[in-house]
Amino acid sequence: MSSLPQTIHEARSLLRSGAMTSVALTEAYLERIVQKEPQIHAYLHVAADAALAQARTADERRAAGQDAPLLGVPIGVKDIITVQGMPATAGSRILQGFMPPYEATVSRKLREQGAVFLGKLNTDEFAMGWSTENSAYGVTHNPWALDRVPGGSSGGPAAAVAAGEAVAALGTDTGGSVRQPAAWTNTVGLRPTYGRVSRYGVIAFASSLDQVGPMTRDVRDNAILLEAIAGHDPKDSTTFPEPVPSYVDKLEGGVKGLRIGLPREYFTEGMHPGVEKATREAVARLRDLGAVVEEVSLPHTDYGMPVYYLVATAEASANLSRYDGVRYGYSAKAPDLLENYLLTRGSGFGQEVKRRILLGTYALSAGYYDAYYLKAQKVRTLIRADFDAVFEQYDALIAPVAPIPPYRIGEAPTDPVSLYLLDVMTLPSALAGVPALALPAGFIEEDGAQLPVGIQFIGRPLDEATLFRIGYAFEKDRRPETEDR
Repeated sequence: MSSLPQTIHEARSLLRSGAMTSVALTEAYLERIVQKEPQIHAYLHVAADAALAQARTADERRAAGQDAPLLGVPIGVKDIITVQGMPATAGSRILQGFMPPYEATVSRKLREQGAVFLGKLNTDEFAMGWSTENSAYGVTHNPWALDRVPGGSSGGPAAAVAAGEAVAALGTDTGGSVRQPAAWTNTVGLRPTYGRVSRYGVIAFASSLDQVGPMTRDVRDNAILLEAIAGHDPKDSTTFPEPVPSYVDKLEGGVKGLRIGLPREYFTEGMHPGVEKATREAVARLRDLGAVVEEVSLPHTDYGMPVYYLVATAEASANLSRYDGVRYGYSAKAPDLLENYLLTRGSGFGQEVKRRILLGTYALSAGYYDAYYLKAQKVRTLIRADFDAVFEQYDALIAPVAPIPPYRIGEAPTDPVSLYLLDVMTLPSALAGVPALALPAGFIEEDGAQLPVGIQFIGRPLDEATLFRIGYAFEKDRRPETEDR
């Protein structure tokens, strides 16, 4: 399998030259899935027949002289994004067997550009988690160390890309759910500017925070995939009307002369020494490449975690009220309607989802709305103002993604607050709605395993191009440390 193309641009080159057909490429990836899935469990649904049918159509289109950016390229999709003809469970028992009657805008765009959908990828239930251990359908394993988690909630997409079970994948990032698993699997993940990519057809967790993001093996692929899915959508009023630039054409600018900030608040107590070392080494590399890197302050960073877990849970409480066991999805057997509601939601939702629903419902309840939810929204404005102030002087920020490397499956911190602190470096940018690109920064050796470490570049709203430019320069400079898992 070593000759199997691992990136979109490699696959596209082979397909366009005629060196490989889409059917052959798709068959090779399906074989790879069969080989790897017993160890990885990245997929919840493998659509082999549908994928091969799409591949045949792609080959016919190419034979007829047609071309498209993703024509014939096999891609996986997180199972919180609806795809026509495939189940959408959101990693939850309450949506077991649900077949959506509509398709997400991002899926439709990929389909129109000729992408081949290999299947649906594992996720923490309703994207609420850090490890995919909260999935109702089993945990996904990290391809770099099978006893470790791959991160979450987009652990399935990250593991599939890292293990070579998909050329690329789509994940979603609410508070860090693309970036953290990318950092823990040695892959590249982008959280776009809020509103850059349509949320239509994405099963909602927190509507003011959710964003679809590409997960790939390298920066060029990430730029290709963002260009494919970005843009205004009449079905999502939060999307920006600005045209989508050619991100790939802007990769080669280098970092010389760019001003990059290093937020001092992101070096938290309890950070693994290896994570800090990798970040400091990345800073040194950027300086060697000609960038100006200086320490900056984002003074409201410490409020990111409590603000996020009030805003996100409040929105989750509202969004998840629609799952009642009556109209679709799982329904418990009960003698009357009220008992049906109670049993369906009681047994259909997992513990983490219940915890967040309860917290959000409390924050929205009479007498507490002003004290908690409204105050959190005001502090969110201050967090956004921190970024606005820094970006008046700096082109981007550099920071760690997660304070620790991936932990062993089943060995997560036992108290929820310690778990929530794993997101402390990704939450502020999510609350501010600014884009952030995570990419590999090295490895930590622990108990004989090589555990990936990632860094993130955070940018101005709608300035993903600069993040790709910095990431591409950093990636080119970094010695090759990846391999086919």
